[in-house]
Amino acid sequence: MSETLLALVAFSPIVVAAILLVGLNWPAKRAMPIAFGLTVVIALFAWDMSTTRVLASVFQGLGITISVLWIVFGAIFLLNTLKHTGAISTIRNGFTNISPDRRVQAIIIAWCFGSFIEGASGFGTPAAIAAPLLVAIGFPAMAAVLMGMMIQSTPVSFGAVGTPIIVGVNKGLDTHNISQALLANGSTWDAYLQQITSSVALIHACVGTMIPVLMAMMLTRFFGKNKSWTEGIDILPFAIFAGLAFTIPYALTGVFLGAEFPSLIGGLVGLSVVVSAAKRGFLVPKSTWDFEDEKNWPVEWLGSLKIELDDVKGKPMAMALAWLPYVLLAIVLVASRVSADFKAMLTSVSLSFNNILGETGISTAIQPLYLPGGILVFVALVAVVLQSRSATPLIKAFGESSKTLIGAGFVLVFTIPMVRIFINSGINGADLASMPVTTANFAAGLVGDAFPALSATVGALGAFIAGSNTVSNMMFSQFQFEVAQTLTISSAVVVALQAVGAAAGNMIAIHNVVAASATVGLLGREGATLRKTIIPTIYYLFVTGLIGLFAIYGLHITDALM
Repeated sequence: MSETLLALVAFSPIVVAAILLVGLNWPAKRAMPIAFGLTVVIALFAWDMSTTRVLASVFQGLGITISVLWIVFGAIFLLNTLKHTGAISTIRNGFTNISPDRRVQAIIIAWCFGSFIEGASGFGTPAAIAAPLLVAIGFPAMAAVLMGMMIQSTPVSFGAVGTPIIVGVNKGLDTHNISQALLANGSTWDAYLQQITSSVALIHACVGTMIPVLMAMMLTRFFGKNKSWTEGIDILPFAIFAGLAFTIPYALTGVFLGAEFPSLIGGLVGLSVVVSAAKRGFLVPKSTWDFEDEKNWPVEWLGSLKIELDDVKGKPMAMALAWLPYVLLAIVLVASRVSADFKAMLTSVSLSFNNILGETGISTAIQPLYLPGGILVFVALVAVVLQSRSATPLIKAFGESSKTLIGAGFVLVFTIPMVRIFINSGINGADLASMPVTTANFAAGLVGDAFPALSATVGALGAFIAGSNTVSNMMFSQFQFEVAQTLTISSAVVVALQAVGAAAGNMIAIHNVVAASATVGLLGREGATLRKTIIPTIYYLFVTGLIGLFAIYGLHITDALM
């Protein structure tokens, strides 16, 4: 079979999923089982994977699915708990007091708060937290998911305290051989990794500053009465200010402190600066933008999550007490990722499956306390103690949250195992590279010296398949490195472009869309969401590609391996 045909065959499940979801508007619960079945057939007959390895990949995927559902459950459970304690009512009023403008609210909650949560936790948690919170303050469910998915971009490369770089790039590159080459050239692995980190931070800062502007434009175009792009542009000065309030400290942290804290520090600084500015009306337009009355919303916008705030009895809760669970959430998430002792305590509770179905080298582990789901549930329990004298909020929240998981679970049971088959297909009887690498090799061969323009798209492809910046970096970092070496251009910049593109690809990752949709009860309309998130994704990849070409051929940036 020719390389071209192999690449087309490898990519066909993704094409089929995209056609069914985006083109034919099928719900994911119908589209993903078909894509999964096609992947299994290709793995067995074109790649000649053993049945044992395919089954082991499926079981590995099911383990990961449980972890994802645990995060989704935790996010919904916390929100529903705060709904029944009355905290959400106070938070909603607080955001209205900061600004009644929905564009400002989206920027503060999704961009600023969501970026901070991404820095602490990663793994889709910001969308799972931001989307239901936006619904709680009066956003349509689809608008909330769109805003939540759009922050799965700039902060993601340094999410979960730098995991996509520290784990993804580190594990994705041949560190032993590269380190030897670096030492021979008078450099070190740490210096090389820091050059990659700095490049990622600077590229993201350049591209990501405009994301709040795009968020406002997408909101007014798709969810406004006038369907107007320009109503989003009306907030341009404030949106750019909000972008810079995050990206400047983010870039400085990446360059001078490393990969662990850019999104954390950027989010924290951005949140405090932007909220203060909004309260003072700094750069906020005089005209306030809002949705139409809810009774005029199309059914497509609405999810099953309903936040009824009028039935909360008693005096309004103090703002500090209402926000305390989210503050505690951020503190515990950061501590769990930064404190070695605390992390060891949480990860000590682990259900591990090594070498599934024999000597396959395929493993999975479920760590219920370390995963954000466990921390979210813990914070919900603390919230009830602090905000309520009754167990009623917990009981109601548990019932409501459990129902939401059923639909998401069905879709993810097919989506994530499909991803694991893709990733694990490198060991096969046909002596072929894995399906993602085969596709990427074909694409690289088509473009030659223009490859830096495509590097980010390769990274996005990995994230689209895997739903993870970290996994995309693990799959493609070495491939990107080898292409850069072949073209005698900066491998550090090319690997950085991979990491940036992999972050942007999270905006269109199917299982991320499903997970975020599940938190607001919007399952079945993933295609409609993907048709919207593809717009900011194309923007991100196009501009990143231009920056890559300019950095390599215009600025002639080099590294120690050149």
